[in-house]
Amino acid sequence: MIKLVAIDLDGTLLTDDKRISQKNLTVLQKAKEQGVKVVLCTGRPLAAITPFIEQLGLNEPGDYSITFNGGLVQKNDTGEILSKSAMTLEDVQRISQLMIDLDLPLDVLSEEVVLQLPTSTNHPSIYPELNGLLTYKPAKLADLTSDGLYNKVVMAYHQEFLDQQIEKIPVQFKADYEVIKTRSNLLEFMPKGVTKAFGLDHLAQYLGMTSDEVMALGDEENDLSMIQYAGMGVAMANAVEKVRQAADYITSSNEEDGVAKAVEKFVLK
Repeated sequence: MIKLVAIDLDGTLLTDDKRISQKNLTVLQKAKEQGVKVVLCTGRPLAAITPFIEQLGLNEPGDYSITFNGGLVQKNDTGEILSKSAMTLEDVQRISQLMIDLDLPLDVLSEEVVLQLPTSTNHPSIYPELNGLLTYKPAKLADLTSDGLYNKVVMAYHQEFLDQQIEKIPVQFKADYEVIKTRSNLLEFMPKGVTKAFGLDHLAQYLGMTSDEVMALGDEENDLSMIQYAGMGVAMANAVEKVRQAADYITSSNEEDGVAKAVEKFVLK
């Protein structure tokens, strides 16, 4: 029996124009009314998904979100953190030098603030276009301190050039960090072992659930871990091939109420 539904946002719950369809909204509200935990699992911070939380009615005691790709597990009503994993200053310094070498922009997320480091003069970050609800601040690496909170680092740039530079990332970085594309134009570095499955497992244990009682829905590489973790892993029809191959079930696309159809099929009584 599915007791928790973990849902990615972009390319999964949201349509291409970043809306929650009426069908998805109605079905997820029904699931919550039946006692199922509906949990948004995203690379974004909580502040950047608040409008969706409010629209879904997931802002009450007992509602949770997994943010920063598993780096934080939080209560939606208070923002209280149940689990936290972040990067060190040394990590940021090391990745910053790599981005200088690759001529890619670097944004460091510190809760709702994005610190924009000057690693590339030729390729400015497009992260503000992707996440407009956050606060952006220019920053210098020398000004960052060892006691700062660095949830993750991202490189946001146009896909063609980004993909070219990703090929040049040394193997050692991929061994030392979770290096994942979360959208076609967005690359993210997370602490090693911190994934959506990592956060989902923390939440499941906190709620006294097993992975067999979890359904996860997603479409991108950063959703792969939770698709594999969940007792019912669901890929969207528009998912990347890795996710489709790992899934137990493939539902309709994000443009065709795929989330609602899967929840109706496997969750609703």
